[in-house]
Amino acid sequence: MPEPRAAVDVGSNSVRLLVVDATGHRITREMTVTRLGRGIDATGRFDDAALEHTVDTIGRYRGIWSAHGVDGAVRIGATAAVRDAADRDRFLDAVERSIGLRPEVLSGEQEASLAFLGATTAVEVARPTAVIDVGGGSTELIVGDADGRLVGSTSMQLGCVRLTERHLLDDPPSASQLADARRMIDQQLVAADRELTNHGVSLREVGSLVGVAGTATTLGALFRELEVYEEAAIHGTRVPADDLHRLSERLASMPSVDRAQLGPMQPGREDVIHGGALVLDVVLERYGLEELVVSEADGLDGLVASLG
Repeated sequence: MPEPRAAVDVGSNSVRLLVVDATGHRITREMTVTRLGRGIDATGRFDDAALEHTVDTIGRYRGIWSAHGVDGAVRIGATAAVRDAADRDRFLDAVERSIGLRPEVLSGEQEASLAFLGATTAVEVARPTAVIDVGGGSTELIVGDADGRLVGSTSMQLGCVRLTERHLLDDPPSASQLADARRMIDQQLVAADRELTNHGVSLREVGSLVGVAGTATTLGALFRELEVYEEAAIHGTRVPADDLHRLSERLASMPSVDRAQLGPMQPGREDVIHGGALVLDVVLERYGLEELVVSEADGLDGLVASLG
């Protein structure tokens, strides 16, 4: 018999919770910036404070899903930060001690599949469709066919936190730092093209690009000039490539203290949002795509849907 379900997405920048009722309708959706991926690119290990904050957040989430009647139907998926950390078991063990459930470390392919499932069932777009998920430590590119089936994906070591920590060191970054960041994105996309070609697909042949996760949704909110972050207003927003380019340039020209004052900017995202925006800008330009379609539904929705 159907029962309430919950899923947690542990990303490099944020930890998110989705609770749905027995019919699959959303009860609550939560997001907390914990920056679990802080410093992993440089040290290969978790920052102690970030790890503790993340474990505490998951413990708090357990209280939320329990209050809504969720018992055993819970799935916790950990992504790039945990995949990349040499001391990943330190995090997995700490969560298991805290809530009695061990997170799953999702592969890049699993992460891509879940994002595609969540996004493409939530927005009406032209096919074949590609989905881009810019996370903190990695970016997934997922391509479907004309029938809506996933046919190819690739996971790049490229995300808003990783790109910022490697190249966008000043606040705001210098022109040379932005150029270095663009070169890194281009290099990653060359490798991504090769991998997608091995799957028999190309981003140059897709009819639409759907953006999921915090970078894309925040850019959708800024494009809409929202005073506060409103999921219903953001979902399905279409951001023309030229407007996204201007947004990317604007964010890169501002210090993080000014980005934090932008109405829909969620706390903890202001110092990396320009890195994520740059990734999306380069992708749209490289493949001649006219717009980014923003979806609030993503891999988190795919995780909870996988519970049945």
